[in-house]
Amino acid sequence: MQHDMSPSHADKNHGSLKSYTIGFVFSILLTIIPITVVMSGWLAGKASAIILMVTAVLQLVVQLIFFMHLREEKKPRYNLLTLILGLIILLVIVIGSMWIMMYNMVAL
Repeated sequence: MQHDMSPSHADKNHGSLKSYTIGFVFSILLTIIPITVVMSGWLAGKASAIILMVTAVLQLVVQLIFFMHLREEKKPRYNLLTLILGLIILLVIVIGSMWIMMYNMVAL
């Protein structure tokens, strides 16, 4: 069985060594920052939580741009639409769960 190597599939650019290296360095930095903040105790409470959430969101953006090549997608943007739908479902589940837990805590 032979694979179809049409020009449209063969010409796809899946990233260069430079973009993968930049993404890897950003990922490492965005992993070291929250570990350092938590392990050293530089920040406490809400400030620490904010740093953790911000670096987590930045880590997601780095992964999508440098490793999943979201910005290089041609039209139609099915991957982007699927990602947005997944994020909406995730937010509904997380916010709904927090809402239910908060109102059950008050009732006790």
